[in-house]
Parts: sequence; structure tokens; C-alpha cells
Amino acid sequence: MSGPLSFETLKTQVAAGEVDTVLACLVDMQGRLMGKRFHAGHFIASAWEETHCCNYLLATDLEMTTPEGFASTSWEKGYGDYVMKPDLSTLRPMPWLEGTVLVLCDVLDHHTQEDVPHSPRAMLKTQLKRLEALGFDAMMATELEFFLFEQSFDELRKSGYRDLVPISGYNEDYNIFQTTKEEHVMRPVRNHLWNAGLPIENSKGEAEAGQEELNIKYAPALDTADYHTIAKHAIKEIAWQQGHAASFLPKWDHSRVGSSSHVHQSLWKDGKPAFHDPNDSLGMSQLMKHYMAGLLKYAPDYTYFLAPYINSYKRFQKGTFAPTRTIWSVDNRTAGFRLCGEGSKAVRVECRVGGSDLNPYLAMAAQLAAGIKGIEDALDLAPPTVGDAYAGDTGLIPQTLRDAYVTLKGSDMLRAAFGDDVIDHYARAAEVEIEDFDRVVTDYEVARGFERA
Repeated sequence: MSGPLSFETLKTQVAAGEVDTVLACLVDMQGRLMGKRFHAGHFIASAWEETHCCNYLLATDLEMTTPEGFASTSWEKGYGDYVMKPDLSTLRPMPWLEGTVLVLCDVLDHHTQEDVPHSPRAMLKTQLKRLEALGFDAMMATELEFFLFEQSFDELRKSGYRDLVPISGYNEDYNIFQTTKEEHVMRPVRNHLWNAGLPIENSKGEAEAGQEELNIKYAPALDTADYHTIAKHAIKEIAWQQGHAASFLPKWDHSRVGSSSHVHQSLWKDGKPAFHDPNDSLGMSQLMKHYMAGLLKYAPDYTYFLAPYINSYKRFQKGTFAPTRTIWSVDNRTAGFRLCGEGSKAVRVECRVGGSDLNPYLAMAAQLAAGIKGIEDALDLAPPTVGDAYAGDTGLIPQTLRDAYVTLKGSDMLRAAFGDDVIDHYARAAEVEIEDFDRVVTDYEVARGFERA
């Protein structure tokens, strides 16, 4: 595994003609890489210190429109600049792009040089600082699920995204023969990301035709969010290079299983797992129980950060391995929160609520905030649910984006953790998504009512 790169190594590679392009990227609200392609010579001469971008990059929707209602930036304020400050510890090769390296940037206010508080990396760093003050570090991992399609992105866009054909014809969960047919995409994904310095563990077929999963080893929380974002970007680019489309839309067809992004999490202290207690029947420390109680109590508050779009909520269906209730259970994939590694030092909680469309920085930051609140208030953890977690009507996950918007906007916990301005910013983003959808006449409505209404 190569990468990350030191700045001195980059200088050497540029001088040798091995690298000619540096991608300087921020992470936007949607979890995408946005930025500039620098000539490597200019980057090592001066741009490594800072560059600039329009501040609308943290106030747009998926279509990059500039909706009204954001307090941080607007037409009235003239859409000024943010500073993009390269974090040189994230410098790494992008082996699937010739002569190219990547650096992630923090987003700073142009005047104060302080972190923009609603930028995703800053939001996660805020919660990590709170944890550090309590004496803990967060170790986390995310799973990336997605679909590969026979057609390319261009072909599907020109067709209006109709007649989507997955790359396989049947459920390929753990299926080695079928995934062999997909190795022209997945092998370079694994190898290129490994060579970019990401600790790739494995890929596998998931529980639907054309569905894939990529697993990356657990790491400190900020590294994990960086890995997730880079991997998601790489998967799309590598699939495109091979003439295929890769989609992280959580539910592209109502008759198909959706794609999730499970988040595994544990707290460590002085290099040792603080969630583990060998004297507990499940191996759970009291600290872990308080943390999990916070996750459960405030799950409705932060669901928006796990499911940020209208489509996100189409996943939450019984019998699909996507949860419907904010309850916990022991090694039970029907629950919203699963205890993994019980009785061992690897004991951890897996949040199964999030979809493949989540922004990992926001999802992880919000869960850490809830867990910290659970620790601060010494919340009691209810006993685990046993059996089919779908069988019940308590502790429901918000069922629509509208429901999640209401709980987000009204969350005292999140407002205390992030500040009113940050929560209002993302509440506005939820409103924009809802308003945009409400204007659209869907195929469902036309087919259902055109003749029969």
C-alpha cells in the first residue's frame, strides 16, 4: 500500500515528471469532491498554501442550483469567496488517473481564516474535539454499497434513466462466479484505492442483481470519512473508464433492494477500546451503554444526516435488510442498531439506518454528537430487542424527508452540538429538496391517473 504522500515526495515526483496534476478538493454538502486541477508545478510553488472558491459550493442542491434562503450566502450578499486550505496530510496518488494526485482541503472564511462551521469536515472535527476533551478517540468504519449497470453514465442520461440494466442478472450476494464477471471494474477499484493509501479489505456481491459492496478497514473517524469520500468518487470514475455506470442512489427501483452505508463505531482511550468490559455479559462497558443510549434516543433528530433526500426513505421497507425502527439488538440485521463483536475487544455498534447517499462527515458527526450527549447525561440503555425487529411499531425511523426535517429543525441536542446557524443551514437544504420534489409530476402519477382519474 502506497500513499499518502509527503510534500517532499510530491516535489521529487513533480521534478521527475511523474506527477503533473494536483486535484485540490473540498467536500460539499452532498459529500462530493469539488475543486480545481492544478498544474503540479504551480501547486508546489504556491497553491499548496491556499486557493479560493465561490462560497455557493456549500449552499447548493444536487443540481448545483443556487436556491434562496441560506443565511451564509446569497445573491444579495454577492456570492463571495471561501479559502480552500490544503490538508497536506491527505495528499495521495490517484493511480487510476495518469500523473495525478489529490489533496483534500478545509474550508475557511475568507476574512477570519476560521473554519466555515457548516462545512462537512469542520462539523466532524468539532465533535472529535469534544470527544478529545473527554479523553476519547473515535474509531469508525463505513460500508459502501452501490449498483453497477451495463450501460454507461452518458447512455443512461441520454435515455432519461430508463431501461436500467444491472450488470448481473440475479442476486449476487457473496457469489464468486458472478463477481468474477465484474472484476474488470472491481479489481481496479480495490487495487487503485489500495495504492492510493486506503486500507481496502475486500469487495463482494451484495443482495441484489448488480449490487456491490466495498469494505475499508476501521480507522480514526476523520480518516474514515476521507476514505469513504475518495472511494465513492473513485468507484464512479473507474466504472466510467470501463464503460459502466455506478450509482449510489439508495433505491433506484421499488422492486429492488436498496443500498445502504452502515457506520461502525467505537470509542478508544489511550490506544485501548473503551467500549469493552470483559466482565459484562455482552462485553459492553458502561461508557458504551451510555453512548448507545444517546444514539437511540436522538436517532430521529439526526436521521436527516443519514438519509438526506426524498429517495433515501424508500429504503426503509420491511424484509429488505434496511431497518424501520430505531432499536438495538445483538448481531441482528433487522435492527436499526446492531451490536457487533459482542464479548470481544472488537465490540462496537453498527448503525444500519444510513443510505448509500449519505455524506460520511455529516453522518458520523451527528452520531458522535448523540453518543457524547448520552455519555454526558449518563443515559440508561434499554435491553436489546430479540427476534424480528420489524415486528413492532415503537421507535420508528422518520418515514419521510418531511418527518426528518421536522426532527432536525427542532433538535435541541444538535443545536447545542453544532450551533443554530449550522442546523438552520441544513434544515434549509432539506426544505430545498422537498420544495423541488413537490413541483415535479412523477411518472407514477401520470401512469396511475392519466386515464383512470
